[in-house]
Amino acid sequence: MLDDTLLDDPAALQRADHDHALLALAGAGARVRTALRLADAAGVAALRPDGRPRGVLIAGHGSALLAGEILAALAGTACLVTGLPPADAGTVAREDRRLRVPAFAAGMTWQLPGWAGPMDLLVIASADGGERGLITLAEQAYARGCSIVVIAPEGSGLADAALQVRALPLPYVRPSLPEQDDPAAGEYLPAEPDLPAEDPGALWAFLAPLLALTEKTGITQLPPGSLPATADRLDESAVRYRPDAAAYTNPAKSLAARLSGTVPLLWAEGPLAGAAAARFAALLADRAGRPALAGLLPQALLAHRGMFAGQLGGGADPDDFFRDRIDEPDPLLLQVLLLRHTPGRSGAPAEPGEGADAEGPYEQPADDEAPRGVAVSRAHRLAAAHEVRLTEYASGRTDPLHALADLVALTDFAAVYLGLAATAG
Repeated sequence: MLDDTLLDDPAALQRADHDHALLALAGAGARVRTALRLADAAGVAALRPDGRPRGVLIAGHGSALLAGEILAALAGTACLVTGLPPADAGTVAREDRRLRVPAFAAGMTWQLPGWAGPMDLLVIASADGGERGLITLAEQAYARGCSIVVIAPEGSGLADAALQVRALPLPYVRPSLPEQDDPAAGEYLPAEPDLPAEDPGALWAFLAPLLALTEKTGITQLPPGSLPATADRLDESAVRYRPDAAAYTNPAKSLAARLSGTVPLLWAEGPLAGAAAARFAALLADRAGRPALAGLLPQALLAHRGMFAGQLGGGADPDDFFRDRIDEPDPLLLQVLLLRHTPGRSGAPAEPGEGADAEGPYEQPADDEAPRGVAVSRAHRLAAAHEVRLTEYASGRTDPLHALADLVALTDFAAVYLGLAATAG
């Protein structure tokens, strides 16, 4: 089990945060602003498209593909948005070994679907910009007549290739970390190059220029000023979840402590919350070394129902009551975390002096009498029937992008705190 006192020791958390993950999360708002400014300078502001593309393909790996899932949720039925993950691990060519790219990514290959052509838009996104497979993909798309946009660091091989295939190059904004004058020093390359730790703020560095582009092309229709205001929401979250905020006033630390010693089931209502749940599961694995299962309601009720009847369920302990448990570790139990977007519905009023945002993510009381959908009501009943704790977090913001920022910021900080506290201990 996690020692909760470690979460209230900012010095210990800082010592454990070797690659400045907390600082990267705190700087997400600044990266959004920089990305929007550079995207306008690169030509997004001057775009005058004739209409929406038939389909949008998002090629990359890690947070780049998650940005594509979020775009699909925001676009709805306005346009077909498809993620394009690596098709094969491939082999690493001799010349690729000289690129500043993790070995696992250097051999990846991507393949355009057969239907992709002049009516479609391909967005290639990379935090490294050295993947040979993405450069080859850009050449394939150019031969097919696709419109191409590349999000990659300036000066990278992928950014240079964008000019050769007449793509619109948009910069990838690296994190601003202390004592790193070398632009490449912001890359999260651990001692083992085959198992890289991704920059936790990469999602917003991809999503900001991507949404600036889709707003211009009519694929998404966010409220006016939504993108710049998202940076403000991320700044507010960074203050709320800062390391020197005590656990009892810091929802991210409280969530981290709650998940310790549990197997989380991350359920979500709707595709936007579903993307946040998938992000949380990925960051729990990457930053905290914890397994978690994510799923959308109502499908998750069927997919995960066997977990409740197993040994992880709260009421499933058939052991002998008189057995000596003093030297045994605490058993793992299920913990259900339900993420929701409830537009226009605010949480509980802030306590005096807290300055909390009433529209921010709030913990929904289990006995709340507010109307719930059928799937959410069944989720609560299933958890109660098996004595499994269900914690519900919701954002009441009307702007879907701001609601996403609420949910992602809370869970991002929680995952990093959980990993750092375990390391510090």
